Amino acid sequence: MENILQKLDINLRNLRPEFYNRLKNSLNDEKIKKLESRYHIQIPIDLKAFYQWKNGQESSCYDAFVNNSMFIPLDEALDTAQELTSMIGTDFEIENWWNKSWIPIFHNGGGDYICYDLEGTFTGDAGQILEFWNKDDDRNIIAGSLESFLNQLNDYYKNKANNEWDDFFTLEDKEGFPKRFTV
Repeated sequence: MENILQKLDINLRNLRPEFYNRLKNSLNDEKIKKLESRYHIQIPIDLKAFYQWKNGQESSCYDAFVNNSMFIPLDEALDTAQELTSMIGTDFEIENWWNKSWIPIFHNGGGDYICYDLEGTFTGDAGQILEFWNKDDDRNIIAGSLESFLNQLNDYYKNKANNEWDDFFTLEDKEGFPKRFTV
């Protein structure tokens, strides 16, 4: 994971310097432990490493980090997960409309999220990355792991010329993904 994050750091710093400067500083172990205690959660090693690299982007920065979505700071991600989980059984009556094991790490500003799945909903593969659409019933798994997802992002930067950037880019299907599920 460290190598992937180093590549991502170089790619963003060199190819998107204005955006890179709007990323928030990393979280240290102490801050992560406080969040884990506050939200009664154990952050997986790979997700922890991601937030130890950068803690999301500034709230006033609307540029997409990936897949037309912004990178959520960890405290906001855990707060959003807690809020959505509290809606299970009331607002969310369909099984896996929202799941307590999902942590939203990217959002599009419209209530849709790209989530880290702690338990592996649908497949049993903990750590997979899935999409939550607040008005649609599809819950596609778009990568088998955070590492794979960030590798795809690095590949995107490696294979695009500077004049080919698209503010609303989406990573291409890769390695048997997305895996499509509906609730």
